[in-house]
Amino acid sequence: MAIADRQQRSYERKMFSLCPFWQTSATMNNSSSSSSTQNLNHNGNRHTELVTAKRSTTVTSIVRSLLPPRRRLRLDPTNNLYFPYEPGTQARSAIRLKNTSKSHVAFKFQTTAPKSCFMRPPGGILAPGESIIATVFKFVERPENDEVQVDLKSKVKFKIMSLKVTAGIDFLPELFDEQRDQVTVERILRVVFLDVQRPSLALEKLRRQLADAEADLEARKKPPPDTGPRVVGEGLVIDEWVIIRLYIISQECSIFFFFFYFFLLIFDDF
Repeated sequence: MAIADRQQRSYERKMFSLCPFWQTSATMNNSSSSSSTQNLNHNGNRHTELVTAKRSTTVTSIVRSLLPPRRRLRLDPTNNLYFPYEPGTQARSAIRLKNTSKSHVAFKFQTTAPKSCFMRPPGGILAPGESIIATVFKFVERPENDEVQVDLKSKVKFKIMSLKVTAGIDFLPELFDEQRDQVTVERILRVVFLDVQRPSLALEKLRRQLADAEADLEARKKPPPDTGPRVVGEGLVIDEWVIIRLYIISQECSIFFFFFYFFLLIFDDF
């Protein structure tokens, strides 16, 4: 019986070796099954990576929303905008903005009352360490029935936003819309009126800041100093080198005339 089994297995091996088609089909089946397994593993790994990346992005956005925003500007005053209470007039306030970051920062004002308020300048770009005093204008409405205003607070608010920009770029309000995810709300300021009949430290500080704002505005209006060649007349340009050369020539001529006059005196004696 055992001899018969061995003969049967030997016969099957010989038949298998005589039919290469069976070997090819078996090899193809094995390779296709292995490639299918590899594709499934690759797709599974890719899906896992996408899910992990999506989860990390979501976690990062959640953490960023929970953390306090990083301030780029230092404001003075920090929480309120003070206006002198003078009904029926256009009052002025001032706020100093200083760039405390290591990069150029664009800033922009927004208000809840754009019809009665405007800022000068409404926005701009500050270099690292640079500061500016902005002037805020607001029309102060008269109270109804000429009543004495008791509550000197207003519902009007101002929002100051900042955006990190590259050096040399021009300020455009559209930058804040194009890079909305990078915009930081620095502060939301409330409007507080000051009684001009009652002297206070806040009123004195406001007057000093308004004077500084006017001086800063006048300084910005002046053209930068011209370091190029100076135009003396039409078609005549004199630069520093020409002035130095003329001075040297004049000195040489003075020495020449001195010796010439000296020799003339000597020959007159003879």
